[in-house]
Amino acid sequence: MMVNCHAHFWDYCASKFGAVGFHESLSHELKAAEKDGIKTTLVCPYLVDTGMFRGCRIRKEIEPFLPPLKPEYCVKQAMRAILTDQPMICTPRLMYMVTFMKSILPFEAVVCMYRFLGADKCMYPFIAQRKQATNNNEAKNGI
Repeated sequence: MMVNCHAHFWDYCASKFGAVGFHESLSHELKAAEKDGIKTTLVCPYLVDTGMFRGCRIRKEIEPFLPPLKPEYCVKQAMRAILTDQPMICTPRLMYMVTFMKSILPFEAVVCMYRFLGADKCMYPFIAQRKQATNNNEAKNGI
């Protein structure tokens, strides 16, 4: 989950945004209550190569530098962060820069960044693939 929202899966992104906000709020509450023995780690992976978003693609010129992550890699990074009491892990590390840029740039500049990366259209291939699968299934069932 990234703290970024990409086009055409706003509901998914909204739930992740809620998880980020919940983590931040809970972390502050635990600190304020001096519950130092309770640790939290926010895990923010980039696109993970699972079936959930198969077909989701960023701009093809950028993809060699930011390919989808293997689930095993994400788990290793998350476990390392948890075991070393890191409050947050973004993977790959380049995603820290995206998070930072979002915090300092005006909204329109962030939109330009998304467009440059192809994040504004990353779901188009996924949506087309899902539509095709639905149409094929309807044809098989005589609908």
